[in-house]
This record gives sequence, C-alpha cells and structure tokens, in this order.
Amino acid sequence: MHPDGGGLYLMVQKGGGKSWVYRYMLQGRAREMGLGPAHTISLSEARAMARDARRLKFDGIDPIEQRQRARARTTLEAAKGFTFKQAASAYIRANKAGWRNEKHSKQWESTLTTYADPIFENCGVSDIDTGLVLAVLEPIWSTKPETASRVRGRVEAVLDWATARGLREGENPARWKGHLEKLLPAKSRVHKVRHHAALPYADLGAFMATLKEQPGAAARALEFTILTAARTGEVIGAEWNEIDLANQVWTVPAARMKGRREHRVPLTAPLVEILEGRKADYCAVVRRVLESKRQPIPDDLAPVGPLFWGTLFGKKLSNMAMLAVLKRMKCEDLTAHGFRSTFRDWAAETTEYRSEIVEMALAHTIGNKVEAAYRRGDLFEKRKRLMEDWAVAAGRARRSSTPGA
Repeated sequence: MHPDGGGLYLMVQKGGGKSWVYRYMLQGRAREMGLGPAHTISLSEARAMARDARRLKFDGIDPIEQRQRARARTTLEAAKGFTFKQAASAYIRANKAGWRNEKHSKQWESTLTTYADPIFENCGVSDIDTGLVLAVLEPIWSTKPETASRVRGRVEAVLDWATARGLREGENPARWKGHLEKLLPAKSRVHKVRHHAALPYADLGAFMATLKEQPGAAARALEFTILTAARTGEVIGAEWNEIDLANQVWTVPAARMKGRREHRVPLTAPLVEILEGRKADYCAVVRRVLESKRQPIPDDLAPVGPLFWGTLFGKKLSNMAMLAVLKRMKCEDLTAHGFRSTFRDWAAETTEYRSEIVEMALAHTIGNKVEAAYRRGDLFEKRKRLMEDWAVAAGRARRSSTPGA
C-alpha cells in the first residue's frame, strides 16, 4: 500500500495489478473504498475522487453507502421499463426446476395472467404499489378467496424476487402480515373450508360392489385408488416399471410423491387381481396391433407405460376420469380424494392400528422432526396387514385375521 496522502493509497498486488483505494475511519470503524484500477483511473482522477469522498465524510455521510445508493438509483431507473409480466416470467423460469411438476408452473402463469396482468398491464415492476395490488385482489377476495390468496402470495413472491435483483426497493405491497391483513378480511372469515366429500365407511362395501360392475380403465383406476388409499395423481401417473407383482409391492418414486419421499404400497389380493386384468388388457391390445401389422408376437410380452390409459393407448388417464365414473354412478357428491378420509375414519373407529401406521399408509409427512429423524423404516409389514383388512372392509377380500396391530 503506497500512500499519496489524505487517505488515498495505490495498492499493488502480488501479481502486479495496481488499483486506487481510499481508506478512512467513520464512527470508529475502518473502511476501504475501491476507486478503480490504475490503468484506467489516473492519479489526478483518483485524487479528485478521494477529495469528493472526504467531503462526504466531513458531512457525516459514508462515501461507500452513498455510492451504493447512487448505483441502486441507476439500476431502478434502468428498471423502469422492466414490467411485472417480465418479472413474473423470470421468476417462474428461475424457480420451476424446484417445483414438483410442469402443472405447477402452468398454474402460476395462468393465475397471474388472468388476475394480475389486466391490472398491472405494462406497469414497471418498481411501480407496483398497494393500490394496484388491492385492485387485483379486492374483486375476487370474497368470491374466490382460495384463488385470491394464491394470487396474493404469487405477486408477493415476484415482487420479493424483483427487490432481491435490485429492480425495486421498499416494503413489499403484497405482503400480508402487518399490511394487507389490515386492509382485507382474513381468508378464514370469508371462506368456509370445504373438505373433500367422503363416503361413510359403513357404505363402502355396497359402493365397491357397484363400482366393480362399472366398465373401463377409469373405474379400475378408482378401485385401485380406494384400495391403496393413494392420491389420485399417484395412481394416474403410475407406470408398470413401479410394479413388482412377484413381491406384491408398488414403489412410487419420490419425484411423484407430495412429500418428495419414495413410498412403498403393499399390493393386496384384490389389487393384484386388478393389475393382472390390466396386464391382460395391455397384452391383448399389443397382440392385435402386431397381428394387424403381421409382426411376430414375443413370448415374453410385458406391459410398459401407464397402468391406466385413456382413449389413446399408452396415454395416461385425465385427472377428471375418476370423477366421470362417480358421476356415472350418480355419486357426484363424492371425490376420489375423499376415500382417503373414509379410510382414515375406518381405521380410527373400527381397528386397533396405531396412528403412525395409518399415517404412513396415507404417505403423510411426519410433522415432528425429532420423531421423523428416529423413524427409519416404513412399517411395511404392519401396513400390509392394515391394507389387507381395508380390502376386507371394502368387500373385496375374505377376512383371515382380526383387524388390529
């Protein structure tokens, strides 16, 4: 460090690089302010820059913080033309890799395009204020509270991203706590939580008997969903490479689970029966196709692709297929997801299985982190007995033991 006087130094690095540095004390704290490389900034320019910094310091202003504020203002001025829509697109691109599936990013795009874009239009992301946010939310806050809450959270996330990127400054006008909570009623006060309609477990046997008579892949998928107590998306997305018929287990990969953790499902006799039927259907279709093309039929023909396909062979069912079956059965008040509640009620009220076994069967995340850390296994054998008893309750199997654990 070679001093020039007044806090200005020429710093020469080991590699030979040279740069100007202004060193000073402010409120008892030593600070260093880089002024630029010597090959670009001359001695006279460095002295002038150091003099300006000393004047700021004399007025009690930190020269480094002053420069940072100036740069931030320059960035904000440049961001005037950066719209909320551009910021939202950039946020989605930056975060979609961490989301569970493509559907989630499409939902983000859809809600922001539908509700935020018409109000924000071509507003710069730095110009979004509380008034504009309320203009988006107020028309739907009472009529569509769930959607409005998601829109608010997504707008808040985009604006936080913009702030972190230096494209805006100040408090987030879409934040709830300490801000919008004072301007809008709580969601719980305008929206009564509507749970998925569930069939009373006492009616399950009769329902399953009727369901078994329904034709088509969607009906079999609904049976499979009920007997495994799985989520609809887990069943619709199930592929043959996840099925081990020899060991009677369905292994759902972590990428398709809500809790992002691999889940093993025991396959009871009725489930194996459904799968054997699907396997036979698959082989029959492939044989017809090969015969029509006069191609040889392999002796070891094995199914691949989705367990339950729709109108196009090899393409998985739509998310609405099971609801269509319920509608055909004149059970419009029920949902496929609601049968998980039926299972939970049945287990709690008619069996002695411990709660953690039932929760694991439902693939629920363990809320207690300490308990989750110590619980290494998945209680598969105990869950197998539970699901066998569930098959009995559904009228799809004969009882071999007393329900319990």
